[in-house]
Amino acid sequence: MNPINLKYTKEHEWVRVEGDKAVIGITDNEQHALGEVSLVELPQIGNRLELGKPFVVVESVKTVSDICAPVSGTVTSINKVLLDAPKTINEDAFGKGWIVEIQLDDPSQLDNLLDAAQYDAMFKYLIEKDN
Repeated sequence: MNPINLKYTKEHEWVRVEGDKAVIGITDNEQHALGEVSLVELPQIGNRLELGKPFVVVESVKTVSDICAPVSGTVTSINKVLLDAPKTINEDAFGKGWIVEIQLDDPSQLDNLLDAAQYDAMFKYLIEKDN
């Protein structure tokens, strides 16, 4: 069960809205699919994220994956813990494994994201489809 206070993308990113800012990470489902995370290339504070464009690279034992921005905005904070302990994403994807915080450009973009029930239903469908 995914946290109900978050918004989700079909590409397995999550967004936690905090006023006019948003914290972004990857879902527990995504970290399981990636395997043990070995490196996270974080953006710089002040970088601008553009909806749907890659903003971070996550390397794992299985793959190298671009993570795309679920919403547009300017990076106000990065999770420096991930520089020395990238597997924090594996250990706590929805908590200590957050990736960036941004100042939202357009809060209406959040309306295009999934709620937890929609994300869970989509993920369940994908699993059933593959089996």
